[in-house]
Amino acid sequence: MVWNAFLLALREIRRSVMRSILTTLGIVIGVASVIAMVMLGDATTAYVHNSISKLGTNMLIITPGQQRRGPPSSDTTVKRFTHGDVAAMKRDLSESRGVAPVASTTLQAVYGNRNYPCSIEGSNNDYFTVREWGFLSGRPFSDTELQGGKPVCIIGETVRKELFDDENPLDAFLRLETFSCTVIGLLEPKGSSMFGRDQDDVIIVPIRMFQRRISGNQEISRIMIAADSPQKIETLKESAISLLRERRNIQPGNGEDFNIRDRREMVETLTSTTQMLTILLGAVAAISLLVGGIGIMNIMLVSVTERTREIGIRLAIGAMEREVLMQFLVESVVLSSLGGIIGVVLGIGAGIGISTYFELPLIFNAAITLIAFLFSALVGILFGFFPALKAARLNPIDALRYE
Repeated sequence: MVWNAFLLALREIRRSVMRSILTTLGIVIGVASVIAMVMLGDATTAYVHNSISKLGTNMLIITPGQQRRGPPSSDTTVKRFTHGDVAAMKRDLSESRGVAPVASTTLQAVYGNRNYPCSIEGSNNDYFTVREWGFLSGRPFSDTELQGGKPVCIIGETVRKELFDDENPLDAFLRLETFSCTVIGLLEPKGSSMFGRDQDDVIIVPIRMFQRRISGNQEISRIMIAADSPQKIETLKESAISLLRERRNIQPGNGEDFNIRDRREMVETLTSTTQMLTILLGAVAAISLLVGGIGIMNIMLVSVTERTREIGIRLAIGAMEREVLMQFLVESVVLSSLGGIIGVVLGIGAGIGISTYFELPLIFNAAITLIAFLFSALVGILFGFFPALKAARLNPIDALRYE
């Protein structure tokens, strides 16, 4: 019986192809939108994870001053970090695998007849350990260069392209404002961060050289620490807070005059935001399915009216009410299911296209795809039941008299 009803449904759909296409359009748009939005949301979440991992995993960033939003504070009363703080962290924080002091600014870098404004960061070799940043060529700083503040530097890929083009930058003399430094290393490309900043647009110099020749003071703007493993991050954070409170003479009960940011907190915050946006976009897209269901219900009611005499003849020659009910219900489900299939194909195609255009990871969510398709079939059942019931309850005599 179901198979016969299915064949009859296909016959009716072929009889009015354009009307069937327009009827299922709402279902197609709804299913495609849900799948595309979920794929986009999952891709954005994966992009967030990948971008933050480029900054370094299991990492804590410590900055002076209380936590605040907006641009960095220029308040000169904020107590800055010292080399003594860094040395104490290296000595006492057993959970860490690297402690990197950082001082930074922006300067004009010059090589030959080329010049390029870029970020200059003073640090030590732990900088590369903490940020998990390898070398394409060259080497890190030697102990002599770090202790004596020698004029040497390590450059990022963007700086190499802008200043050296295809030339080998190693052992070249690079001028930063009024003094020169020797390029001893080239870092591996990291690309842009999730905030749009080009991470390869950087020149790393020994921090003592930075303080002596660039900043003119001994201030350290931030300290980056990496834990041995993800399980030790919380312990490392507590140990760092305890150590800094002691060194900065902060009395019990008083708040810290420094701020520690955990990469995990950033990941969790951004992930929860993208997931919430995905749910909202999916919910909005799902409304199209309900609109499509109303369209199916409307067309099925019209179909019942148009085929009243046909229904009357079937009932008069012995068709059961449940058979007529099944016929129209199957027709409704076939319409919505065809719309669901087309919507799945379009949704996956749209998701792939959007991910490729914005250079996002391609994430296919099979569960959501299946749920969207099953929901489209369910819409056909729900909105097709009333027209089918109306057809099944027609009086054969009245139906045969219908003009």
